[in-house]
Amino acid sequence: MSTPLRVALAQVNAVVGDIAGNERAIASAISRARDAGAQLVCVPELALTGYPPEDLLLKEHFLADARAALERLAAETAAIVAVVGYPERAEDVHNSAAVLADGAIRAVYRKQHLPNYGVFDELRYFQPGQRGATIAIDDVTVGLTICEDIWQPGAPLSDEALSGARLIVNLSASPYVAGKGARREQMIQQRARDELVGVAFCGLVGGQDELVFDGQSLVVDHDGTVIARAPQFEEALLIVDVDPVTVGSARLRDTRRRAPAAEARDRVDHLGSFTVHGEAEGEGDAGAARKPPVSPPIAPRLELVEEVYSALVLGTRDYARKNGFEHVVLGLSGGIDSTLVALIAVDALGPGCVTCVTMPSPYSSTGTRSDAERLAENLGVELLTLPIAPMMESFDAALAEVFAGREPDLTEENLQARIRGNLLMALSNKFGWLVLTTGNKSEMSVGYSTLYGDSAGGFAVIKDVPKLLVYNLARHRDERAGGGLVPSELFTRPPSAELRPDQRDDDSLPPYDVLDAILEGYVEHDLGREQLVARGLPSADVERVIALVDVAEYKRRQQPPGIKVTTRAFGRDRRVPITNRYGG
Repeated sequence: MSTPLRVALAQVNAVVGDIAGNERAIASAISRARDAGAQLVCVPELALTGYPPEDLLLKEHFLADARAALERLAAETAAIVAVVGYPERAEDVHNSAAVLADGAIRAVYRKQHLPNYGVFDELRYFQPGQRGATIAIDDVTVGLTICEDIWQPGAPLSDEALSGARLIVNLSASPYVAGKGARREQMIQQRARDELVGVAFCGLVGGQDELVFDGQSLVVDHDGTVIARAPQFEEALLIVDVDPVTVGSARLRDTRRRAPAAEARDRVDHLGSFTVHGEAEGEGDAGAARKPPVSPPIAPRLELVEEVYSALVLGTRDYARKNGFEHVVLGLSGGIDSTLVALIAVDALGPGCVTCVTMPSPYSSTGTRSDAERLAENLGVELLTLPIAPMMESFDAALAEVFAGREPDLTEENLQARIRGNLLMALSNKFGWLVLTTGNKSEMSVGYSTLYGDSAGGFAVIKDVPKLLVYNLARHRDERAGGGLVPSELFTRPPSAELRPDQRDDDSLPPYDVLDAILEGYVEHDLGREQLVARGLPSADVERVIALVDVAEYKRRQQPPGIKVTTRAFGRDRRVPITNRYGG
């Protein structure tokens, strides 16, 4: 232990089901880590298959292919130890970390705490492990954990630290929500301080359907001090030297650990000892000392609005690219929602890969049409103009006899949205473009959208972004560009669907500051009427919004997938029955 343990954390962007591609990425990380003098390289949870593989885990051939790829990776582990996340097929299936060394699979650790809340369904697929585990690399004892294992206080992390581990590694696929990176880091710091142990967190990065993984791999010392941090939302190989001697010294001074340490040794499996940097021929220094010390980066944490914006960009880019789309299309109305989606799409894919379509009706204002044109010009994207008045007239004529004697109402408004949806889907079919929908979470919550109209498309970029946050994100992006990118009127014009003369959103809904406050309580925190009113929210608005949310569940089930950024995204996160008479 006279020299530090050099650790590499491979923050990779895995693709679910692309075992061959993930294998290449992991092999490259192992090679680069070895070239950097690392003795240990860690790869995130289930990185070999991508996370979450869901029902692919029910296929025997899928599990067999993952095992074959793991064996090939093991052959790449000369002069380095690699800890790789993969699904292990044994008597059952386990979420496991394989220890690869000296050209072979040397040991396996099985995740103990399987999350089964929120977006997680791990009890559906995996059998939990039963014991903590350690390995020794050049005489430094390292504890092995996987994601949820350290979110839960106590074992296995505590047992591994008490049994002698100077460093705990954690392979993770931790789905992003706004602000989670900071909370996760605080939790890891607390675990390190509680157990007097260094912690190396290796996080997955990238978009997978509704989920985004933000990476932000990091290493903290036994005092909880961050000594290395990788950036959010991009791939990285984080190299850091961990000093095991300071951990041992701190423990010598803490006599409280002696009795529990003796008991913990029986609760932890030691999976093997590995020599990576032994005595170099003709030299007196250990091999690790031949490399100069590294100065690991401590990447700054992003401000919250920039963090959410970056998550939306990465989620959009990866959904398009991983599903084979080179080009996207969206309806550009001249409103703030479609403006934000256009900004995200351009930042994700580039202006040459984005087409915007303005589809004016007789109710479209000159201001919104002009703003859409200016925004498209500022962004450098193609803008198509497809007026829908002739199609509206055709529908009116076709339905005139059936609708005779009835005044125009919501039916005619929805027809306009469905005409626009049909036009966008026609462009998608003809050119192979991915349609991005532009509805936000506030509207989706209360059903303020049209089935097979503005909800028609392949990916709902901002479906989990409340309306007030939409404004903040668009304003932030405009400020980042120095101002003038987004026409200023978009931030001040009252929101409107422009489906009838002089229509405004607040004709049908409470003001968005009130609406978003009610939705945060009802959707994010499951508060009831009385609790919401006790917060000072208007009782009439509370009653109305709860009724709208409850009745719109059938609409939300038919929305495209979109990026999760809040604690309770609709779909795989918040699950409420459609047929439901509870009423709030």
